[in-house]
Amino acid sequence: MRKRLEDLIAWSKTHEGKKLIRFASVSAISTVVSFTTISVVYGTKLVHGEITSTVVGNMVATIPSYYLNRSWTWGKKGRSHFRGEVLPFLLMAVLGTTFSIFGATLARNVVSSNDFHHLLNTAIVAFANLISFGIFWVLKLKVFNRIFHVDELAEMDEHLATEEASPKN
Repeated sequence: MRKRLEDLIAWSKTHEGKKLIRFASVSAISTVVSFTTISVVYGTKLVHGEITSTVVGNMVATIPSYYLNRSWTWGKKGRSHFRGEVLPFLLMAVLGTTFSIFGATLARNVVSSNDFHHLLNTAIVAFANLISFGIFWVLKLKVFNRIFHVDELAEMDEHLATEEASPKN
C-alpha cells in the first residue's frame, strides 16, 4: 500500500500527472458551477423544466471551463484560435450538454411520476446532471488533450525549463 502511495505521489509530480490533476480540478470547478446553477435556476423556478435547467447550467459552466482548461491545464496563452480551440471545445460542450439531457430526461421521468417535494426534485435533477457529467468526463479528457496539444518536445522543454527555474523547497 505504501509503495502504491509513493508511486502515485511520484506520478502526480510528472508532467502528465500535473496536467491530469489540473484537468480534474477544472472539471470539479465547472461541475460545482453547473450543479449550483441548475440548483438555483430549477430550485427557485427561474427556469421551468428539468431539461432547460440542465442546458442553462451546462452553458454557464462552459465559460470558466474553457478559460481554466486553456490557460491552466494546457498552458496556452494569448489569443484563442476559433477553429482550432474554441469551436472544438464548444462542440464538446454541446455533446456533453446533449449527453446531460439524457440524464435530465430520466430525472424528468422520475420527478413527473412521483409526488416529491420540489427540493427533492431539484436534487434529482442536479444529481442526474452530475452523474451524466461523470460518465462524459473521460471522453472530454481525451478530446481536450488533442485540442490543446502542443508539440510534444516543445512542451517537454517548457516543462523542464519551468521545473529548473522554480525554487526548490
